[in-house]
Amino acid sequence: MAERNRVSPRSDIVAIPLRGRFMGNRGCLHRGHTVVRNHSGKRWIICVTDYPARTVPQWSEGHYTVLFFHDEAVALAAGHRPCALCRRERYNDFRAAWQAAHGGGLPSADEMDARLHGERLDASHQHTHEAAWSSLPRGTFTLVDGGPALVLGETVVPWSEGGYAAPSTRPASGTATVLTPPATVAVLAAGYRPDIA
Repeated sequence: MAERNRVSPRSDIVAIPLRGRFMGNRGCLHRGHTVVRNHSGKRWIICVTDYPARTVPQWSEGHYTVLFFHDEAVALAAGHRPCALCRRERYNDFRAAWQAAHGGGLPSADEMDARLHGERLDASHQHTHEAAWSSLPRGTFTLVDGGPALVLGETVVPWSEGGYAAPSTRPASGTATVLTPPATVAVLAAGYRPDIA
């Protein structure tokens, strides 16, 4: 039986069999094997699943809670960003795209985390925003028929607890309800390409 340590595009921590290609954390969220909070702090990161320099057994007392993401697009939709330690090259790519999208100098992790944290949650629920379908870059998650769906070119691909389903044609006009935080959507539009399963 799957434990509650997977993250959905809606930023929920769920118990589903789909483990995923990436791991990460939001701080220490557990007592024993039970998740007792959504996050602890502003540093929400996306890590590789195998990084010998830093290994924390799942559910270690006093350590961060190991979370799993189906792919990087799911993690970005949930409000995470690449880790500066185990994914340094991708972190640098993300920072460069952030600078291109938002201006100023290369952002620090703290600067990105502060902005993302302000865009992630309304109280304890994921913050969504509206945007024109035509403006959404590849890798953005939206809601379609009430469920998460990934924008891939001219298609949208529904996501569920079993992974991705068959794609459908992306709407040519109108407004989408977007799950991916606005700052990250801008990073995707500036050329950052997430790893998609």
